[in-house]
Amino acid sequence: MNHFDAASAAVQAALDGGARYADARVMLRRSESMTARDGDVEDLESGESAGLGVRALVGSGWGFYAVPDLSDAAARSAGRQAALIAAASGLVAGPEIKLVPSPPIEASWASECAVDPFGVSLSTKGDLLVAATAAAKSAGADLAEALYQIWDTRKWFVSSEGHRIDQHIRETGGSLTASAYGDGEVQRRSWPSQRGQYRTSGWENIDELDLVGNAPRMAEEARALLTAPLCPSGTTDLVLGGEQLSLQIHESVGHAIELDRILGWEAAFAGTSWLDLSRLGSLRYGSELMNITIDPTIPGALGSFGFDDEGTPAARRDAVRDGIWVGVLAGRDSAATAGLSYAGSVRSDGWARLPMVRMTNVGLEPGPHTLDEIIAATDDGVFMDTNRSWSIDDRRLNFQFGCEVGYEIKKGKLGRMLRNPTYTGIGPRFWQSMDMLSSESVAWGTPNCGKGQPGQVGHTGHPAAPARFKDVRVGVRA
Repeated sequence: MNHFDAASAAVQAALDGGARYADARVMLRRSESMTARDGDVEDLESGESAGLGVRALVGSGWGFYAVPDLSDAAARSAGRQAALIAAASGLVAGPEIKLVPSPPIEASWASECAVDPFGVSLSTKGDLLVAATAAAKSAGADLAEALYQIWDTRKWFVSSEGHRIDQHIRETGGSLTASAYGDGEVQRRSWPSQRGQYRTSGWENIDELDLVGNAPRMAEEARALLTAPLCPSGTTDLVLGGEQLSLQIHESVGHAIELDRILGWEAAFAGTSWLDLSRLGSLRYGSELMNITIDPTIPGALGSFGFDDEGTPAARRDAVRDGIWVGVLAGRDSAATAGLSYAGSVRSDGWARLPMVRMTNVGLEPGPHTLDEIIAATDDGVFMDTNRSWSIDDRRLNFQFGCEVGYEIKKGKLGRMLRNPTYTGIGPRFWQSMDMLSSESVAWGTPNCGKGQPGQVGHTGHPAAPARFKDVRVGVRA
């Protein structure tokens, strides 16, 4: 059987078993990662996974079943099992589940890829990581680590409504971290971020990171942090670099606008959201500079795709416009439950997992300033960049972040380097204090977003640029 045939057989078996709707996705995924430490390759992992997952809807209950077998018999058995599970689930569920419309589509889509990451030799990849960590060690790092990760995913999706979609997504990412040890103190600097930079692209993404060229500076800054003064404690103007702001968006906006959390469907594990659907379209989330979009169509961004795992075409929409909350991340069932007309944000991390509402590319539109202009306009403040730690409550409201590096801002100029910078706030108050925003946007990739039971790891993107926030509490109170 070909992959569409297997998915079609599973869907038909679910319908024959009593489902009023069913969909199936065949997924083939190949992955590879390598790490190096202090000039030597330490670890190489590779894997391949293939299988079929089928959803069935019976009355008010969903059923899901997955098999690592694409034969006709296995696919049909999976469809029947999904229908049985759905029927059993419906016995204890609420009102009948409805789905927002999704016109049937037959299509193919592939992400951009200039250099096939699996076509690059392991020796070339290893030489790069070894050279990067050796360069950091030579520049004074006590510990230097580098890594890359690559994925090649193919999907074939079929639904009982007539969808027939195949997609090919290739993703790459890498990073370098230099650490320095002092008297009871460890400092580190990461390039291009703590998590690295990940994109839906080929090996060209890794080459563009220039891990070797940036390694000496990371080592020098890590060592300088050992003797830098601590970030002062108090309330001041805060300027965040784009990488740190991307994580701020992820944690205090992206998760908060997931409709399943707002509806309480994720409360057991991931928590809920401080947002109330009755205020959609009227709630002030941030200042008028705050324009957050949900956009899986951005070329190369990590949360990009042609169609989500319900067959809904990728489309750009607003989540926050001029500071007002206007949109959510939704699936066909959650959107119908909430009385909304759109979906498009459902994905699973593999064939053996039930698709759920996930972030795509949730990002901040660029502003009218530059980082230099923001610094020049700040009389007294702190600049922070590159995330080191984070904490946020399960309603995505109260947060605290720590960064790898900070700099004093005095009379419009960057001053002393600051050690262990932190800041804290409450989501809407923080975003409402944003009064300057740069145009220098980068679509940062987050490859490790966790959600669900059993847990799933999502790949998300977050366009962000440097911004200034007024009267933010920084540092740690004695």
